[in-house]
Amino acid sequence: MNKFKGAFVAIITPFTTAGDIDEKTLRELIEFQIESGTHGIVPCGTTGESATMSHAEHRRVVELTIEQVNGRVPVLAGAGSNSTSESIELTRHAKEAGADGVLLITPYYNKPSQDGLFRHFKAINDAVDIPIIVYNVPSRTSVNMLPATVARCAGLKNVVGIKEATGNLNQVSEVIHLCPPDFAVMSGDDFTAMATVAIGGTGVISVISNVAPAEMSRLMDLALAGSFAEAREIHYRLFPMMQAMFIDTNPVPAKTALAIIGRIKTPEPRLPLAPMATDTEERLRQIMAEFGILKAEG
Repeated sequence: MNKFKGAFVAIITPFTTAGDIDEKTLRELIEFQIESGTHGIVPCGTTGESATMSHAEHRRVVELTIEQVNGRVPVLAGAGSNSTSESIELTRHAKEAGADGVLLITPYYNKPSQDGLFRHFKAINDAVDIPIIVYNVPSRTSVNMLPATVARCAGLKNVVGIKEATGNLNQVSEVIHLCPPDFAVMSGDDFTAMATVAIGGTGVISVISNVAPAEMSRLMDLALAGSFAEAREIHYRLFPMMQAMFIDTNPVPAKTALAIIGRIKTPEPRLPLAPMATDTEERLRQIMAEFGILKAEG
């Protein structure tokens, strides 16, 4: 049975005002997610600001998440890097900590060839025996993992799926067409989540789930059950909020929204990301009020 199915939250990492990881708040966020029906937790992804974490912080967030979840839903630990040896090290730690799988971004900055991408994932596959979800997000990495390369990786023992964040349903269709039937294809963009399931995908690794987890998990439940009329209603209700999560660089809007509704103490990301500008925050508040998550002021 495919455990990578439904709405997985790419959970933010809350920080204290001093800039340290706020472990108490992270535990509370995990409980909020599970109580809201989220199907899986993804710590240390892009939304979790893994790129600015030390290795010790990264390991601690993964360990804390696994401990707090306590087997109630799958934990897909971010373990990717632009260094293959570092990815192996983080993947090995995730396995030792008890993660259900790892999310591995395609190497950023290096701009590897398609063969380089395959060799990267094969090296991790051969080094650590744990389910691997490849993460393809060209807007972040400057490299697009093509469907033929995904299919090649799908032949590896541990590569069981992909987070497809191209926003391109043609590419998603090609991946599904070329890969085995049990290969998990998860949307990496909330706005393509329902459509990805409609063409054979298994779910989404979601940003909006940080703020509206019950709605996104319900959307995925309906879509996976083939109830697309009801799913579509939720999709369009969520759509302005989905867009709002990207009016600034992710995860700045998600953290700001969580701070506005009182679920985290401070919205500040780590540099080089900056807090949201006042006028942009006002736009976010207006969208949140229209959605019903925040009472309109005045």
